[in-house]
Amino acid sequence: MIPKPPPREGQLGFIYSPPYRIQGVSVAGEQTAVHVPELDLAFDVGLCPRPVLTASTVALSHAHMDHSGGVPYYFSQRTFQKLGTGRIVCHPELEHPLKQMMAGWVDLERQRTPHEIVGLAPDRSLQLRPNLLLRAIEVSHTGPSLGYAAIETRSKLRPEFHDLPQDRLRELRLGGTQITQAVEIPLVAYTGDTELGPFLFRDEFSRAPIVVTECTFFEPDHRDRARVGKHLHVEDLRVLLQTWTAKDVIVVHVSRRTTLSYARERLREVCGDDAPRVHFLMDHRANRARYELQQAEIEATSPVKSDADASEETASQHEGRVTESS
Repeated sequence: MIPKPPPREGQLGFIYSPPYRIQGVSVAGEQTAVHVPELDLAFDVGLCPRPVLTASTVALSHAHMDHSGGVPYYFSQRTFQKLGTGRIVCHPELEHPLKQMMAGWVDLERQRTPHEIVGLAPDRSLQLRPNLLLRAIEVSHTGPSLGYAAIETRSKLRPEFHDLPQDRLRELRLGGTQITQAVEIPLVAYTGDTELGPFLFRDEFSRAPIVVTECTFFEPDHRDRARVGKHLHVEDLRVLLQTWTAKDVIVVHVSRRTTLSYARERLREVCGDDAPRVHFLMDHRANRARYELQQAEIEATSPVKSDADASEETASQHEGRVTESS
């Protein structure tokens, strides 16, 4: 009998939460890497799936192998594919060990791979773009661990000046009066691996429209196991959902021992009316159906093209194919 071919490599999870794509892979104990292309940012790099290479910054939650094993490969492939030097952001206690690890690769490969490793202290922020910050939030796991929030900064008129005309505002500004204030708007928050704690009720998590959270345990009798490993249990998620206002809460780090059908059942049972806001990154079937529905809704609200417009578009596409083939 001819032996069976090897199983196909695992498919990456994908959830579209406008305007952001949340994509990657996460299986407890095996690998976690979550990528947000629109922010040029990834969280963790367990085995470094190919799309994560395009993220110029990876925010590392902690150093367990299933979250950090892809670090040297990420740096190497960024260089090999001429994408520029990658940057890993981590807890300050991990900065030196990670640099030592990269130094060890110099002896192994007989070459130095360009890399940047930045220790970010809890409650400190790193500027990603002129109006975008990455904030580190200390969480509680079995080693030095951080959660993160990508935060947009905006300049907003101070409340006391709201009713003033433009010419008066201009006069005050020219006179040196500070008429605006900086406002922080959380965009995407990431818990990393953690137990329940007051840090998860901070504004960065409660106000973010998208929260990517671990939830490793679902069985009713696994509360003690969650407590020992310092992971979240689905009953902790119920408590958090009462504070988090996110339109989409994306669960990662589900174990292979827990089937997605059982996880969905427990989620509905425990979280009730909040359950529809929660999505599993690795639930490919449900996420595909959701995406197809989003596509259908967009198409239904798009202006209907006239026959002339459709003909012109077809001709343009044909012309483009001819140009490419020539």
